[in-house]
Amino acid sequence: MAHKKPIGSFVALVTPMNDDGSVDYEGFRTLLNWQYEHGTSAVLIMGSTGEVSMLSPEERRAIVEKTVPMRPGNMQMYYGCTGNNTETTIAYVQHAKSAGADGAIVAAPAYIGADNQAITDFMFEVLDSTDLAMGFYNNPPRVKTDLHWTDILKLAKHDNMVVLKESTTRVGQVAQVAAAKPDMSIMCCCSPNLGLVVPTMSLGGHGTANMTGNLIPAEMATISTPWTKEGDASAFREAYLRNLPILHFAYSAINPVAPKTMMRALGLPSGPMRKPLQPLAPAALEAGLNAYRELGLDRKYGLDIRPAAIAAE
Repeated sequence: MAHKKPIGSFVALVTPMNDDGSVDYEGFRTLLNWQYEHGTSAVLIMGSTGEVSMLSPEERRAIVEKTVPMRPGNMQMYYGCTGNNTETTIAYVQHAKSAGADGAIVAAPAYIGADNQAITDFMFEVLDSTDLAMGFYNNPPRVKTDLHWTDILKLAKHDNMVVLKESTTRVGQVAQVAAAKPDMSIMCCCSPNLGLVVPTMSLGGHGTANMTGNLIPAEMATISTPWTKEGDASAFREAYLRNLPILHFAYSAINPVAPKTMMRALGLPSGPMRKPLQPLAPAALEAGLNAYRELGLDRKYGLDIRPAAIAAE
């Protein structure tokens, strides 16, 4: 049976933490329900937005085991499973499968700077390791490796490859993948600086794998809706342009610094970040909160904004 492909808003969730730095599991429950209630179709837990590189192996396994049973409705639950080598990555993927995850997202292992052939082979080994829906995160700013569209289309032929998250700046790459009509969802990062959202959706993209949905889930659900019927493109344009201030704020610092700091100010589960990451400075946070207020988002979501200086502690 073919795996279900994620379509729409695929939110890379923050990892909420308690003040002592431990993982806040009840915070996860609150965030998952909040995402589901506002139209998010899938979440990625323990992506780069989830501070995965700073979680211990024991925490990573526990997060999968404890959050899978929290799945609200039919929202798909994906997990970041990249390890620092092939064997470790396969172990994370197989654990996610055994724990009941809907899927796994894998990127090139960080720091090693492997070439494209090595990472294509790596991904095929991971795809072959278990029968689970998987996606590839092409994220050269974080890992240096940058798969070419020809590599991606090779991976797309695998039955377990269901989604691509593209985080380059190359519209031509997205176009080549879309033109090939692979049997997988084509998504992109929501960064307005990379500028892929508009072309990806206009070329037939299936949604966005986004970080800003931590702050504006309903708006990102609209922005991430595939253009399949009359009115989809105009609804996209209105939501995208209106919410540009929040999109820019979300990417005003390395993720997840800006969204996680703002979430704390909004009273959403977030907690501290793992050091050496630090909260956004109060003045920068206040600018983001002002944009949130001006758009009426605090009223829409029923959130009470705390003072920026307190939230950034």
